[in-house]
Amino acid sequence: MVHVLSSRVLLRPRDPQASRDFYGDALGLAVYREFGTGPERGTVYFLGGGFLEVSGRSDVPPTATLRLWMQVADCSAAHEELAGRGVRVLRPPVREPWGLIEMWIADPDGHRIVLTEVPADHPLRCRP
Repeated sequence: MVHVLSSRVLLRPRDPQASRDFYGDALGLAVYREFGTGPERGTVYFLGGGFLEVSGRSDVPPTATLRLWMQVADCSAAHEELAGRGVRVLRPPVREPWGLIEMWIADPDGHRIVLTEVPADHPLRCRP
């Protein structure tokens, strides 16, 4: 069995600086580490229990199957803050049939990101 000690999502953006601006400034993710020099240097952000590494460059369009899922404390507050920062909101917060509140945003390459709030009355928070 593989014993995973840490993990991260690797993202190769078309425009590394635009992605660093998005994840670092617009979303406000904290930097775990940075490496290399120049426009294609790498930045690794804290992503809850994992990490998001933005490094290198890709001229290939992003895959439509990649989704980032991030839990937030308050989707409505996140919506207001991110929209105010010019983040592309694909869908405002909605309470889903399964009880979570979700909103969708996109990064500069079009990668879809779901921000999820677990309401206080949701079974994920309630213990029998």
